[in-house]
Amino acid sequence: MHDHSHGHDHSHHFDTHNRSFAIAVFLNILFVVIEAVYGVISGSLALLADAGHNLSDVMGLIMAWAASWLASKAATNAKTYGLKKTTILAALFNALILIAAVGGITWEAIQRLTDPADVAGLTVVIVAGIGVLINGATMMLFLNGQKGDINIRGAFLHMAADTAVSVGVVISGTILMFTNMTWIDPIVSLVIAVVIFVGTWQLLKDSVNLAVDAVPKGIDPSAVHERLESLPGVTSAHHLHIWALSTTENALTVHLVKPDPESDDRVISEAAEMLNQHFGIQHTTIQYERGDEQCPTAAHCGTETH
Repeated sequence: MHDHSHGHDHSHHFDTHNRSFAIAVFLNILFVVIEAVYGVISGSLALLADAGHNLSDVMGLIMAWAASWLASKAATNAKTYGLKKTTILAALFNALILIAAVGGITWEAIQRLTDPADVAGLTVVIVAGIGVLINGATMMLFLNGQKGDINIRGAFLHMAADTAVSVGVVISGTILMFTNMTWIDPIVSLVIAVVIFVGTWQLLKDSVNLAVDAVPKGIDPSAVHERLESLPGVTSAHHLHIWALSTTENALTVHLVKPDPESDDRVISEAAEMLNQHFGIQHTTIQYERGDEQCPTAAHCGTETH
């Protein structure tokens, strides 16, 4: 006997994220144009290079946006879970892009320590200041959503990284305009690289875990197992699997040994509600066993949880 319990409609969350992504993409494309134009006018290779970097971040935003949109599509006969897992893949790719960016920033900083670059001009500092405002505003769009969705967190970290880089340019550029402390720019860059890496490393670990169907962060399998075995009439639970369907939805399958068939439906409903409310598991499949026959998947049955 199986039960499939599904969570609430996520269309409201998608609409909210959809607006955030649309605004973020527009603002960042605008900033890329501003950087490119002023880079050409001032002859600054630094601004043109950063415009290219920010364009790659726009691609990262679009990727996260596309994944969020695909995850909202209905399941099909061929894709029975729909395309929800694209959000996990987008988070993973964004984490890898950020790690690559950290490598690029670090390499450039090391090069500048041995061969200091020209002093940043006023134009560069002003454009970087505009970047602080635009990237900071974009980052705030994803501030709340990133707490429970690593796909949104990937977009948030992209914007946080860009904001940090722009702040670094403003600080080091301003100092360099009035002093000969040429080492300040690479040092600030290295500090920013460390900050970005620390934030991105957790995103990378979480997205890899979800990609390989590990138990989602924040769910304790032992606690789930204990709660399932405490259900009325249930003597034991085994063959427990918990995994993520997307960055916001989780699924569970389990075998419950329940010798008495009375109140089967009520227990299933109670289990589904409990798992949803206490553990954030929205998609539940439960199989009953009466205890007088061998488990249909005997090779996998036992007391352990997965």
